[in-house]
Amino acid sequence: MRWWWRVRGWHGRSGFDKVDLYTRGTLYGLVWIAVLIQVLLSLTRPVRGAAPVALIVLAVLLALAQGVGGTRLIARGLDEYLGRGAVERRLVAVGAVSMVADVAAMLTLARYTGMREFPELGSVLGACVVPFSCAFVLIVPGWVSALQQAALSIGVCLAVGLLGGGSALMSSAVASTVIGTGLMSVTTRMSAWTLGVMWKLREARDVETRLAVAEERLRFGRDMHDVLGRNLAVIALKSELAVELAQRGKPAAADQMVEVMRIARASQQEVRDVVRGYREADLSTELVGARSVLRAAGIGCEVAADGGGALPAPVQAALGWVVREAATNVLRHGDPQHCTIRLRTSAGAVVLDVENDGAPSAVAGPRDSGLGGSGLAGLRERLRTLDGSLDAGPAGNGLFRLTATIPLSHPATAPASASASASGPVSASDSGSASGPVFASGPVFPVAPPPQDPPALQEERR
Repeated sequence: MRWWWRVRGWHGRSGFDKVDLYTRGTLYGLVWIAVLIQVLLSLTRPVRGAAPVALIVLAVLLALAQGVGGTRLIARGLDEYLGRGAVERRLVAVGAVSMVADVAAMLTLARYTGMREFPELGSVLGACVVPFSCAFVLIVPGWVSALQQAALSIGVCLAVGLLGGGSALMSSAVASTVIGTGLMSVTTRMSAWTLGVMWKLREARDVETRLAVAEERLRFGRDMHDVLGRNLAVIALKSELAVELAQRGKPAAADQMVEVMRIARASQQEVRDVVRGYREADLSTELVGARSVLRAAGIGCEVAADGGGALPAPVQAALGWVVREAATNVLRHGDPQHCTIRLRTSAGAVVLDVENDGAPSAVAGPRDSGLGGSGLAGLRERLRTLDGSLDAGPAGNGLFRLTATIPLSHPATAPASASASASGPVSASDSGSASGPVFASGPVFPVAPPPQDPPALQEERR
């Protein structure tokens, strides 16, 4: 059942998970192909006409048991090879015993039919040792696996010779066990190595994404330190001076405390400005941030902006929120490999398209069906204040498209009220350092009016 659920979730998995599932499925398939060869040759002539039915059934059951045990042993062996678990030595012992019993059952069947009347015996014996050998090569070093296969080939050859198989049959058995198990073991080891490289790449990309988040947090921390560091130092010094003056009974202590109050209010305003600038969505910054974050997650991102820096400030802020939410949805949903962001302006409206592939089948349905939860609903409310609209839904061929349209005829977006963004358009060369405020989202806090000095201080200044 675990395998079935993995197959059902194929379309919703990332590329790394697909490689893992493909590798494991291939190795499991090798095991069961070997089991199928044993079962088919056990049920065909001359075995079916010469050997007892009970022995044939026992041989088939042993082959099936080795298939189940080999599949489980390969799964545990891959986990141990990737450093994600360990193989119980009892499971290895059971696999070895099952292989020996399976080989003994096939040799017994050959005795009933006559060794020379069963020319396929070499292929059957090679198939008997494949399930255990493919798993064993993942658990032990390569030279130990080579010694195991050599000893196994010699043992099979001696058993065939002692049972009167002849030199031709002995050569066939040795060739099947050496060449067959050798090729399967090399294939298994290379597949596990490739899977290990993919997992290390995945871990590296996860670390890169976490570093991008940490870098943004450090940037915000540096901004807060630059804003508050000096002012807090001044407040501390003036507070100490006010205490000294108060202890001496001098009225200048009140003036110092008034200055402390003024600096505290100015610091509060500066903190609000920093928080507002961090939470406010700027279109140019969001475009660079979305490209940086998506590329850090292994998603190719292409940005084509046409005159974004010349748009009115309200339009830039609204479209910046659209880019932020769209990038978040691309990261959270489906298995995208590429994302395209296009910004087009004309005389009457500005249109922003965000299109990505890898949309899961669960989103297939009518366009703009309300998918996306409260995020898209919040965007529609923001765009509605500018008479804008938002359209989101599947675009066919596994694509998902989000389109935001804002007319430039609204009073808030008129050229008279337009102003370029304070930061201006960001060039592509800045994308490496802008992880972007995509990770921070929330309401825009209103900025309080500048604090007024107390009447006594204003009178003193006059």
